[in-house]
Amino acid sequence: LHARYVLNLLHETRKHLKQLPNISHVSTCYSEEVTVCGDLHGQLDDLFLIFHKNGLPSPSKSYVFNGDFVDRGKQSLEILVILFTFLLIYPKEVHLNRGNHEDHMVNLRYGFTKEVMQKYKVHGKKILKMFQNVF
Repeated sequence: LHARYVLNLLHETRKHLKQLPNISHVSTCYSEEVTVCGDLHGQLDDLFLIFHKNGLPSPSKSYVFNGDFVDRGKQSLEILVILFTFLLIYPKEVHLNRGNHEDHMVNLRYGFTKEVMQKYKVHGKKILKMFQNVF
């Protein structure tokens, strides 16, 4: 995805998240289901498997992602693009909780910083700064 679109997505995601309270309350009734998952750690195939088995987020399919979206795997950036896009499309059905890997120092150690800089050589610093702002 072109850097311009990534930055636009990050800007819109930040704007949306700033409007939300620090703590999200997600409730269900007996007829509804919520899929809770976490620790994707850059494993895009795991996210695809979750969506394949449980369906894509939609007004009838809620998700809670409990952080640690990035680091270790090779496709952290793609996971964030997908999750942030679903968050903006379905703000009442998609909930993202920050994990300890959504932190600048942890990203330096475990690979997210390097991934962004390799994928976006020209605009990598700007994109990375915006990701840290969103985190």
